[in-house]
Amino acid sequence: MHSLKLPLARAKLGRASDYVLPAVGLMLCATAAYAGADATFSPALTKFTDFLEGSGGKIIAVLSLAGGIIGMASGRFSLGQVALPVGVGIGVGTGVPIVTSTVTALI
Repeated sequence: MHSLKLPLARAKLGRASDYVLPAVGLMLCATAAYAGADATFSPALTKFTDFLEGSGGKIIAVLSLAGGIIGMASGRFSLGQVALPVGVGIGVGTGVPIVTSTVTALI
């Protein structure tokens, strides 16, 4: 009679216990992560931000502007053809410093 109660109790829990129990076990074994002292990706981050803030960002903005002009020249005008190059220029020009300063402040 006792063996009949176990399958019924498991059926009531459903599949939630299949996910919750391993998750709780992993949380109990987790340790703290220290990301502030690691400089593994610093050279790549520096190179990428320099690229976006320098000539790479200008190239991206000019290509976006050229795409908008080509779209307008094709005869189908939409606000996106004007707004997209402006947004890309603002994002490349000011977005990278904002993101890097935010990440630096959080770490």
